[in-house]
Amino acid sequence: GEVQMTQRSVRCAVAATLDLVGDRWTLLIVRDLLRGRLRFTELRNSAEGVPPAVLTNRLRVLEGAGVVVRRQYSAHPPRFEYILTPKGHRLGVVVGALANWGEQFAESDLALVHNECGHGVNVVYHCPVCERTAPRSHVRMVRPGS
Repeated sequence: GEVQMTQRSVRCAVAATLDLVGDRWTLLIVRDLLRGRLRFTELRNSAEGVPPAVLTNRLRVLEGAGVVVRRQYSAHPPRFEYILTPKGHRLGVVVGALANWGEQFAESDLALVHNECGHGVNVVYHCPVCERTAPRSHVRMVRPGS
């Protein structure tokens, strides 16, 4: 099915993001793009059995949102690969947060680890102005400028 965009009186950042990536498949597709699986067939074979029509739809939605760009790598037959934009790469932290949660509370066989030392990592809140991390209890959601 099509991904539906919802109109709200207050645009919550979480709800707005879920409008784009909150279905069963989209973040699994982003996960695979982050892993370097760029071609349609690689994505179709990897994303937990995503139906091809759904994969096509989600890639079009992500392209329309500026999360991926489509690049042709074969003219005959026409074949495309999908590359995350910088905006798309920023969804990596969302995928990482889901992976962290899944390691702790869901049945999973994989862990998110630091390449250099092999230890598990956490997703944390970080203030780019103060250059400090903040525990969840020290952050809140507000309207910009308030």
